[in-house]
This record gives sequence, C-alpha cells and structure tokens, in this order.
Amino acid sequence: MEGQKRFDRRFRSQSVEAVVLRRFDWGEADRLVVLFSRERGKLRAVAKGVRRMRSRKAGHLEPFTHVKLLLGRGRDIDIITQAEAIDLNQNLREDILLASCASYLVELLDRFTAEEGPNRALFRLILESLGRLGSGFDTGIVMRYYEMRLLDLAGYRPQLFNCTKCEREIKAEDQFFSAGGGGVLCPVCGPSAAETRPVSQTALKYLRHFQRSDFGEASRAKPSPETSREMEKLMGDYLTYVLERELNSPAFIRRVRESSG
Repeated sequence: MEGQKRFDRRFRSQSVEAVVLRRFDWGEADRLVVLFSRERGKLRAVAKGVRRMRSRKAGHLEPFTHVKLLLGRGRDIDIITQAEAIDLNQNLREDILLASCASYLVELLDRFTAEEGPNRALFRLILESLGRLGSGFDTGIVMRYYEMRLLDLAGYRPQLFNCTKCEREIKAEDQFFSAGGGGVLCPVCGPSAAETRPVSQTALKYLRHFQRSDFGEASRAKPSPETSREMEKLMGDYLTYVLERELNSPAFIRRVRESSG
C-alpha cells in the first residue's frame, strides 16, 4: 500500500510522522511507546536508553507530542533511532484540565484502533483536535465533535435523524436514546424499548449539529452547562457500550472540574 512500508529485508529503517499516545517503562532504561502515525497507523516501538539522564530523545516522546521518528527494524519490535518533535503541545501538559481532555482524546483513539495499517483521516483528526484544545476552544465542544468524527471513521456512527426502530424522521421534541440500538428512538417506540434513556430536544439538536457540521460551524455552538453535561453523559454511555468497557479519562476530567470549583 502506498505510504506504508512494512519492515522486511529490503528496508532497514523508515521515517514516520506520529502522535504519541502512551509510553511505559521498559527494562532498566528503555521505554515502550504507543504511537499513531500517518504512514502506518497505530504502532509500538522501543526507545532505547531514553530514561537515562543524557538521553536526547526523552523530551520528544511525551504523550500528545507530534513527532517525526526514524524507526529501525528490531527482532520483535521496531526501535526508535531518532526523534524530533514537530509540536510538543506543551500547553496541554501545563494545564491540568487541558491535559485531562487531551488524555481523553488519545485514550479514545487508542481504544478504537489496532495495529492494522494507516488511516490518514484518523491521524488528521487527532492532530487537529489536540491543536484545538491548545488554541482555547471550548473543551466540551472539542471533545463532542471529536467523538462524532471518530465514531464516523470507526463505523459506529449513531443514528440521530430517524428512529432506529420504526425509522420515522425524528421531530423537534424530546426523544429517547438507546446505546444498544445505536441511536435515537421516537416517543412512540422509546418507552417500550429496553435500556433506553431520555434525551432532551436541546441536547439532541446540538449532537445532530456536531454530527453534520464542520468544526468551524460546530465551534459556534453555545450549549448551556446543563445541556453540555447531558451530552457528555449520553456520549459516554454510548462509547462505553461500543467499547464494552469504561474509559479511564472521563472520571479524571470530572475530578479536575470539581476541584477547580
């Protein structure tokens, strides 16, 4: 596939552009780094000696960093031989709320993807979304828009314009939402369906707006705090259902908000 060079005997190294999702201590002085790259999608690589004081690569391999790497072919796993930050996204690490929101973005991408090749649309999405967080946009809108785009690209787009049961067009009134059903149920079908939750007309209006708009249009939305909380809870429940497990970052975001008053 063009832009994707799997390591074999012909290639000793490969240059990639990536976002750092996570990193773990590995052995005595190394780190295992989880990346999402433009050229190969999600991958793992080892940064040897990066935990030593004199390592020049350490500061370029922190979470949220947009980085250019040279990968060498190891016996079992790729080896990071060079690392140069394109954008450290330092402001995301200096503000605890922004850091928690950025952690949520990369956690979602990590959970929804496997090491199965490039996806340039997802790569653009994570880059743009981290940049929006660092540029002062409303964090709730950045996260809701990101969720909608990620679900589209992953094949889990929620149905918000027609009832998932009777398929009638959804009207401008309070409705129901079913995570298991994959979207909205009308007031006729909703009460009799299992495991549904009410969704207000206002929250649904904004979710539909995020789903069908570009970010420029979405960023002009002004939901009330109550509506923002309703959307966050609904999307959290849907993502938990799709992933079949809870995410770690949302609870941390809530604690940060509570501690900041």
